[in-house]
Amino acid sequence: MNFQARLAANILNLGGVISNPTDTIQGLTCLPNETSLQKMLQLKRRSPKKGLILLASEVRFFQPFVQDVDLLAQIMPQKQPTTYLLKAHEDVSALITGDFDAVAVRLTDNRLIASLCEGCNSALLSTSANITGRNVATSTLELNVAFKQELDFIIAPQNYNTQASQIINLQTGERLR
Repeated sequence: MNFQARLAANILNLGGVISNPTDTIQGLTCLPNETSLQKMLQLKRRSPKKGLILLASEVRFFQPFVQDVDLLAQIMPQKQPTTYLLKAHEDVSALITGDFDAVAVRLTDNRLIASLCEGCNSALLSTSANITGRNVATSTLELNVAFKQELDFIIAPQNYNTQASQIINLQTGERLR
């Protein structure tokens, strides 16, 4: 793990919110605990009713969040980023699920996400790096301006896939996007 990823993982473990490139767009990332979640939602000005996506490099990181752990075996890395909806475990915070009974999970082979998951021993919560209703920030300057320098750490935006992930309900097989 490089120095930048180690530093970012330490900040996440201390309850911080960072911005980092993901497998789709520049994101805001935190660990799935109430304090970090509240901070991320406040920074983004996002309604807690919408829910958030869990990103991880290995399906084992999703186990605490889903009701039917056996369904996780069906999740395989895809060429196109794919988000799966699964019934949330009863202990999962409503700040993660929003007004839904499902949790959104995306398995990624992104090396940075893998390093952060390993460094935190957890899945990561992710949302786009923008104030709700505005365009996603594409530079460190835009991130600092949008979030008034309140992010705990920024890993500079890079070239990334701007195509939104497809969304599949893993319980029904229905493709939602």
